[in-house]
Amino acid sequence: MTGPSTPGLRVDADGPVVTITLDRPEKLNALTLEMLGDLDHTLATIEADEGVRVVVLTGAGDRAFCAGADINAWSSLQPLEMWRTWVRSGQRVFDRLAALRQPTIAALNGIAYGGGLELALACDLRIAADSVMVAAPEVGVGTIPGWGMTTRLALVAGPARAKQLILSGRPIDAHRAEAWGVISDVVPAVELREATDQLAKRIAAQAPVAVQIAKQLIDGLIPRGSASLEALGSGLAAFTADAQEGLASFRERRPARFGGS
Repeated sequence: MTGPSTPGLRVDADGPVVTITLDRPEKLNALTLEMLGDLDHTLATIEADEGVRVVVLTGAGDRAFCAGADINAWSSLQPLEMWRTWVRSGQRVFDRLAALRQPTIAALNGIAYGGGLELALACDLRIAADSVMVAAPEVGVGTIPGWGMTTRLALVAGPARAKQLILSGRPIDAHRAEAWGVISDVVPAVELREATDQLAKRIAAQAPVAVQIAKQLIDGLIPRGSASLEALGSGLAAFTADAQEGLASFRERRPARFGGS
């Protein structure tokens, strides 16, 4: 299969394994609406392709898997636009990724912050280089996660640790993330590609229908929770006075002075 021609996303096939690469290394692979649209189209193509057995998602370069949503892409939106386009589009695409019949592996080659961590959480498995840091920094710019973090992170790490990550915004390293269940495996950075390839090929060598049914059975046990509330909440929070201060402090590289409104 071939990938989309739009910059920002690259798709490569190696037999039954398809690798999707976020390809904006100069922007730490931060997500735009165009990239979300390309990812949605790519996932629809993969879903319909009986020859694809495993999907790997990774980032270009060695600094970031994905630094999250591109702040410059959403900060100029009005509240209704934020809710209708940005938040709902991201949730729809990430839900499609999570529901994909083929197993998915996120290969974290660098930081996974905010929407980048949410993207990884929408995958079935997460392998990380030992140098990786993960974080949910949204509260630091006056908003909240909007693409499934509050549900998916709590499911893998438990409510208390999800709250610790989300409410503090503090990054944790790959080994702690593995201990908390956020990451399924940690390997030396130089071995990440080989370890991911080996796992993908091993899964692809199994009976594909059995693998896909097993995935669906496990996913059927997972409760579906706060997506609608998260979408409304993130759309609202992004346009408080605190959010405007958070964005200003981020751009001016200074500590934020939040007033609570």
